[in-house]
Amino acid sequence: MAARIDPRTLKGFQDVLPAKALRRATLLRRLEDVFRAHGYAPIDTPSVELAEILKGKGGDETDKQLFEFTDAGERQVALRFDLTVPLARFVAQHQAELVFPFRRYAIGHVWRGERPQKGRLREFIQCDADLVGAVGPAADAEILVLMAAAYRALDVGAVTLRVNERRILNGLLERLAPGLAPSAVLRVLDKRDKQGADAVRTELATAGLAPEAAAALLEATAPGASPEATLARLSAAVRGSAVGEAGVQHLAEVRSLVLAAGVPAGVLQVDPTIARGLDYYTGVVMEARLEAMPSVGSVGSGGRYDDLAGLYTNTRLPGVGCSVGIDRLLVALEELEGGAGATSRSPAQVLLTHPEAGSPPEALAAVFALAERLRTAGIRVETYPEPRKHAAQMKYADRQGLAVAITRNADGTWHAKELATHATEALPHVEAVAAWMRARRA
Repeated sequence: MAARIDPRTLKGFQDVLPAKALRRATLLRRLEDVFRAHGYAPIDTPSVELAEILKGKGGDETDKQLFEFTDAGERQVALRFDLTVPLARFVAQHQAELVFPFRRYAIGHVWRGERPQKGRLREFIQCDADLVGAVGPAADAEILVLMAAAYRALDVGAVTLRVNERRILNGLLERLAPGLAPSAVLRVLDKRDKQGADAVRTELATAGLAPEAAAALLEATAPGASPEATLARLSAAVRGSAVGEAGVQHLAEVRSLVLAAGVPAGVLQVDPTIARGLDYYTGVVMEARLEAMPSVGSVGSGGRYDDLAGLYTNTRLPGVGCSVGIDRLLVALEELEGGAGATSRSPAQVLLTHPEAGSPPEALAAVFALAERLRTAGIRVETYPEPRKHAAQMKYADRQGLAVAITRNADGTWHAKELATHATEALPHVEAVAAWMRARRA
């Protein structure tokens, strides 16, 4: 006999049990509704791409995290690490079939071989919305308005959108450290919220920034008393840098449009420390923070990437997009709820119990007929599949988190029980059952 294999998952990967999967599916449906309401259409791309499509697009760190392998055709391939780089390949490959500006959303698994932490997995779902083929404040503001609407629809509590502009940071570095490649510095600066100013100051020195320049950079990018004050300080700090001045003006215009769309001022924060670690960002960058649990890290992010598609085509296809971190949100919500999380293990609302042993055949047929009648009325129903004792079936319904259990009596009448309140209702016939269920839904 073969040795028994210990059932286990790889570190950084997860099984998703029904209660959590149902909750995630509900959140994903809400997101899709928001994306579609803003004119974004779904697309899908392969999980596996040629390695050359993905490598070098997000930076050295991202390349190290790729799950890369040689396939049966001796090709170097890799699992996608995000949905943005495959989108750039997609629009370059299918540009003749698309209408620009092109709005798309995509929901799918991505893989990163990084060190697992709370809320940080090696396989997780990204939910992206992108606008490709448009530049200017209106395009960037549209994504932020969409992002704000998404978190409102998810109903997970207060979420703050923290926004910055890469050109502001580039302008600061142009003044403070001419000739220094900005990418390494920006990746370090992006850690300020997690590691603190002192740790970042040390890393900035390693990245090649002189102590005086590092101090000036940290001072210029410190959180401000208000968005207006922060923008004024940044404007003064980049004065003389054309790219930096353009970044400040653009960010101010984007903020004005987002507020005009009705997004509350407290939801949108100008945060000069937001840099985003991926190399392909060129303009506005953003992160979403769940205010009830900032320690979980960003629960969404995004930004502008004007040059990414240029790696695959001569056509200029600038883009801007956002990603909602559903899996990280679920981790945060479960912790906020004390580990209880979602309780429903079934998508059904009603259990129709199985007639107990010894019941006539027509009893089970009546149960099946009623189940289909209720489903036709839009009520989600499951039937118990075996003639177990009634108490065992009720225990099952309770553990599944169902709202109602309905049982056929020996005389052909029915009774219903609301599991949360233990209230019961005698129902003389099938029509009465259907009417009672319709009334509960009204």
